[in-house]
Amino acid sequence: MSQRFTVSKSDGDRRPSDIQGEVNQLFEGDEPPTSSGAEGEDAAGAEEVVVVLKGDSNPKESSPFINSSDAATEKSQQYDGKNMALFEEEMDTSPMVSSLLSSLANYSNLPQGSKEHEEAENNEAESSRKKPVKAPQLGTLMGVYLPCIQNIFGVILFLRMTWLVGIGGVIGTFIIVFMCCATTMLTAISMSAIATNGVVPAGGSYYMISRSLGPEFGGAVGICFYLGTTFAGAMYILGAIELLLIYIAPKAAIFPLEGLEGAEAEAALLNNMRVYGTILLTSMATVVFVGVKYVNKLALVFLACVILSILAVYAGVIKTAVDPPVFPVCVLGNRTLVWKTFDVCAKTVETANGTVTTQLWRMFCDSGLLNATCDKYFAANNVTEIQGIPGVTSGILAENLFGNYYEKGDLIARNNMESVEDPDDPLTSANRYVLADITSFFTLLVGIYFPSVTGIMAGSNRSGDLRDAQKSIPIGTIAAITTTSTVYMSSVFLFGACIEGVVLRDKFGEGVHGNLVIGTLAWPSPWVIVIGSFFSTCGAGLQSLTGAPRLMQAIAKDGLVPALRIFGHGKANGEPTWSLLLTACICESGILIASLDAVAPILSMFFLMCYMFVNLACALQTLLRTPNWRPRFKFYHWTLSFLGMSLCLTLMFLCSWYYAIVAMVIAGSIYKYIEFAGAEKEWGDGIRGLSLSAARYALMRLEEGPPHTKNWRPQLLVLVSTDAEQNVEQPRLLSLTNQLKAGKGLTIVGTALEGSFLANYEQTQRAEQALRKLMETEKVKGFCQATVSSNLRDATSHLLQASGLGGLKHNAVLVSWPRNWKQGDEHQTWRNFVELVRETTAAHLALLVPKNIAAFPSNGERFTEGHIDVWWIVHDGGMLMLLPFLLRQHKVWRKCKMRIFTVAQMDDNSIQMKKDLTTFLYHLRIDAMVEVVEMHDSDISAYTYEKTLVMEQRSQMLKQINLTKTEREREIQSITDSSRGSIRRKNPAAVTTQLSVTEDPPAASKEEKPEEESKSASSPVSPPDQVQLIHDNTTPTSPATPATPLTPGEGAQSPGEQVQMTWTEKCDGEPAKPPGAATPEGIKDIFNMKPEWENLNQSNVRRMHTALRLNEVIIKKSSEAKLVLLNMPGPPRNRTGDENYMEFLEVLTDGLNRVLLVRGGGREVITIYS
Repeated sequence: MSQRFTVSKSDGDRRPSDIQGEVNQLFEGDEPPTSSGAEGEDAAGAEEVVVVLKGDSNPKESSPFINSSDAATEKSQQYDGKNMALFEEEMDTSPMVSSLLSSLANYSNLPQGSKEHEEAENNEAESSRKKPVKAPQLGTLMGVYLPCIQNIFGVILFLRMTWLVGIGGVIGTFIIVFMCCATTMLTAISMSAIATNGVVPAGGSYYMISRSLGPEFGGAVGICFYLGTTFAGAMYILGAIELLLIYIAPKAAIFPLEGLEGAEAEAALLNNMRVYGTILLTSMATVVFVGVKYVNKLALVFLACVILSILAVYAGVIKTAVDPPVFPVCVLGNRTLVWKTFDVCAKTVETANGTVTTQLWRMFCDSGLLNATCDKYFAANNVTEIQGIPGVTSGILAENLFGNYYEKGDLIARNNMESVEDPDDPLTSANRYVLADITSFFTLLVGIYFPSVTGIMAGSNRSGDLRDAQKSIPIGTIAAITTTSTVYMSSVFLFGACIEGVVLRDKFGEGVHGNLVIGTLAWPSPWVIVIGSFFSTCGAGLQSLTGAPRLMQAIAKDGLVPALRIFGHGKANGEPTWSLLLTACICESGILIASLDAVAPILSMFFLMCYMFVNLACALQTLLRTPNWRPRFKFYHWTLSFLGMSLCLTLMFLCSWYYAIVAMVIAGSIYKYIEFAGAEKEWGDGIRGLSLSAARYALMRLEEGPPHTKNWRPQLLVLVSTDAEQNVEQPRLLSLTNQLKAGKGLTIVGTALEGSFLANYEQTQRAEQALRKLMETEKVKGFCQATVSSNLRDATSHLLQASGLGGLKHNAVLVSWPRNWKQGDEHQTWRNFVELVRETTAAHLALLVPKNIAAFPSNGERFTEGHIDVWWIVHDGGMLMLLPFLLRQHKVWRKCKMRIFTVAQMDDNSIQMKKDLTTFLYHLRIDAMVEVVEMHDSDISAYTYEKTLVMEQRSQMLKQINLTKTEREREIQSITDSSRGSIRRKNPAAVTTQLSVTEDPPAASKEEKPEEESKSASSPVSPPDQVQLIHDNTTPTSPATPATPLTPGEGAQSPGEQVQMTWTEKCDGEPAKPPGAATPEGIKDIFNMKPEWENLNQSNVRRMHTALRLNEVIIKKSSEAKLVLLNMPGPPRNRTGDENYMEFLEVLTDGLNRVLLVRGGGREVITIYS
């Protein structure tokens, strides 16, 4: 939609820019200042300012370039002086370079952040005045590096990293860390290339993917990224609650864990997580709702907590080399004990009063006495106290190199200690030992660890706040990943070198007095890590709840997914209220899972899918070498992007193959939904470029040779006509197209317009729009084309020649029978039709001509029964066999049965012929009933002569239409003198009157048919007469019939020969004479020759006889058929009998409701071979 406003201003009045500002305000919803200065002014002294507003009700990306709404406003900057006079007529569309550069200098495509409540209230009165855009000031450190550090370091490092090292071993965990860090580094390289290829507004990864891979991929991956960010919020909240309930305030548990064992204790813990997680989520969502500025102000505090915690760990590692901290672990035999309810790691202690049992003794024995009955394992093994943090110089690294994977409920045992146990003795007092809470395996560790390397998009998400995004994003992101990867890889070795193996494998620190395991390593106190990690996880959760709703709002505002449009709305200041509500609900579903280890693989899937498509976008753009792909970041290569994509895909299936499949199904469903129901966007994406490259490659392959018969399908060029309003006159043609094609193959719908292209360009666009709309209505998948030429005949010929591209061209033409062709003012219509038949024959194209197209069914109709009748008179390459088969694939014709009729000649064995045809159809895998119609020799009836006479009279009159009055009178006199014999009609008006009277066969002429003619109505025509309808007089009178199935060699030659056979006269003065009608004496005496019949063209008489006889037989057999398919004879070669040709076809199909005339394209289209 384009709107054009012209605003006049007088000299000395407001500047054009003021007027432009008012118009902008008007369309932004603000009231412009009222002024009547422009009204009633003298137009002579006015300056014209043209403001062009374009829009299609979808949000547009603003741009200072040509065709944008801002560019047209620069018209006020006139081409001063005479230097630019050459270009002054193009000033509307082509701004001066100076004005373009001025626009670029002031251009900002960065969406403004949401205003807080206070700002919105304070500035409500000043809303009509525009505030100057504050230039973004953030540099690489504050804008990219530190936000990435904060997002990457998270809950997994503090809560699960030590456990990962203990279970997977130093080597296994290092492999996991290296794979994940390499994946994010490669993704960062790809992201840097995309982010530096032009201005990236706020929107980060979603913006990059959608603009690189198109709306379908962008929407699908954007929603996956949104789900990943939302589940990340759930993971951070669960991590914070785990820290709170296990390490900070265990007494705060609503469901007490004391005295519970096994499944009961696990259920109580999960219920506590659900309750407290829901409370924390509600409070966080409230904070985000009240104002984002509070979250942003706290961000630096949370970041400081993260950095201090990591520094405390490194300080603790250094300290262990000098003075290891005292964190003893109590081991019974080789089993680690839960150190909570006892004070001394010993069975007995020596006191002044003797040997006294300890609390540990009373845990395993029935009394505190030395002779008490104790647990067998307790009695058989010694209690040992080992150092939990032996230090970096202790050599413990060698013991922790390899992994120790456990089943759920297994005992956490020390590897190099001896233990005396009876295999048959059941495990008792299980709650006294440290047990594995989940079954562990390598791929599970991958899924749990990967979320700790996510967050690399934090910098690109803030691109709108960066001073120089194209410089800061690559440097800051890659530096942050390098830093975090170094910390992660070093921590794997340091944890393995400093901490005892059983402590590493103790997920919740039960063996070290319930301390956080990484906290035991920290200096100066474990509480530094506990408090720091609690605040950092809360901060990360707040960031997720802040970022995810904005991502959903961006997707909703793009209009990609119609169902999500409500989430594009928010508060008056732009806060995404509805999106926040949706995010909180999805986040709650993650909290109800309640297990950090179960939630982590879910968000790993969504992040990995997002990273995979970032890599794909970069690889695709690089390989396609699109002209717009000019990233400032040069250190990328498509192989790196491809490697990153492969790693992402590998990690997805490593983490959890069923989660990976679910994530792909979700993304695929969203993709298809956007494809079918989403808004149409054109963002110049790489998928479109890939489609162009693939199309070019496919077209080049098609050029290598014609398709094999097995691959042949009708590639239709549908020719339709339009009325003065550019509406299609035969909409049922497209219904038939849909029923023939069912969305397969090529379909081009074309229309011809008369005139010049320059004068009729808008008319052409309207015609194509009407065609496109009708194609959508009829669900025809294909292309439309309107061609303009000086006359319709040439325009149609151009369509026939130029449609298609390379090997993807039409091989069949579908055009409706010309209606009202007998009317005098429609003579050019049927002439164009006959020429079209000739051109399709010359171009070896098949031709399909539906007659009475208005009677054909629409796509919504259903035939519950009936027949599709095929009248196979000559072999046309199998078109007549193939078309009914294709039609019956559609639901309209599915219930119809197929019948094939063929005509037997005098010397044919009709019984054998039927048997052979049945066998032929069996080999073709076509289910149809077969009937052979015998047409015997019969005499030419008086009715035939009358029809021929009327036809020739009309033909002569049609030739007079374009003659001058004198020529017309002279020609009519010549005709009436030479061809009417004893009956003279000297008044031309009388002849014209007769023409109009005899337009349709009068009832009287039918009544004049003799009894003998009506008696022999069912007796077939002689084969030579019947053959004359299709074949040339000079050709043999034995056409190719389906009596014997053609061999492939014969089939390759016969169609070309037979399709070209048309009727012709031997010469104009000597019409060919059929047997039995060579002389008037050859006619039976029952007829008395009328004077008008003497000089009739005997060839026309024979053709009319054949057409009438065939028509009678077809009506007798197929009058109730839902559709009749019939061989279409070709037009005469000498063009003198074109109007007769139309009459013959009219007679041939007279009385039939739906007829499809079919003319083969000169090649076999169906084969019996597999």
